[in-house]
Amino acid sequence: MMRRNSFGPVLVFAAVSWCLDAWFSPHAARDLALVATEEPQGDNFMTKVFAAAAQGCTAALVAAILSAMCEPLVNRLLVKRMTVGQAFQEVNFNLVANFFLTTFPTNMLKFPVFEIINRAMTFTGLSPGVSGFVSGLVFCTIMLPVTNYRFRKSMGWEIKVALLYQAYIPTVARDIIYGWARGLVQPWLLDTIAPTTFTHKAMVFGLTIWASCIISSPCNEWRGYTLQPPDKKLPFNIYFKPINYARSTGIGSSIMGIALMIGMLVTPYAEEAFAYFKEHTAIALGLVALIVVGIVALTK
Repeated sequence: MMRRNSFGPVLVFAAVSWCLDAWFSPHAARDLALVATEEPQGDNFMTKVFAAAAQGCTAALVAAILSAMCEPLVNRLLVKRMTVGQAFQEVNFNLVANFFLTTFPTNMLKFPVFEIINRAMTFTGLSPGVSGFVSGLVFCTIMLPVTNYRFRKSMGWEIKVALLYQAYIPTVARDIIYGWARGLVQPWLLDTIAPTTFTHKAMVFGLTIWASCIISSPCNEWRGYTLQPPDKKLPFNIYFKPINYARSTGIGSSIMGIALMIGMLVTPYAEEAFAYFKEHTAIALGLVALIVVGIVALTK
């Protein structure tokens, strides 16, 4: 037990260090705020991919904080079909703090990977729908073990290697539809709303994510149904009640939309902070160490 608890902070420290290194890299794009909505002229493939990865890292941190608080709740709504009150009774601070040690390192893998894949597909010449389809398929196939590991941690279930590719079909269907929807919804929203300020563009980006999650939510419900423990599996007619669907989908979609919107909004400020820490490496490492020690102390 002690070894497992001490391994989490190491992952957090490694993930933060990698993030700092990625931001400090001279090859990283400096105009990261424009990644989600604008195409800087003259940028080549690798520049845009690095920019997408950096935005993904920023969103990963924001989402890790939100997810550590909300994901245990959402997964109980999705799989156990609890009411919000019942789910709240099972979620406590220690669970949230410990789960952050899972959400942050796994987000540091998942978010940049998807953003890199999504950005790379823009160079293929495929239509937005087909590009999103391919993005979802590739992302799910690569990251499903990470997704299932994180899910089982949030539920407090045993981690079994044989189950890391559990629910592949519903998950890949969800991610394909999500990628396809994102590829179609964002251009439509940008044309319809025509945002003029950076804040408005970030809001449109968040709305795109929210809408894409809603569109792909039937497959997410299918995934939740598949992931139920055999000894506690609810019948189909009980599991798929509209009120349960509305709860799990509404909360989960909102988390994703808010996280990526904030990730885009804070990117310019994050750049300034990372630029400062680049010149003051000792302070940066000390701050990371302090955060890790604080998390460990709070989770004991």
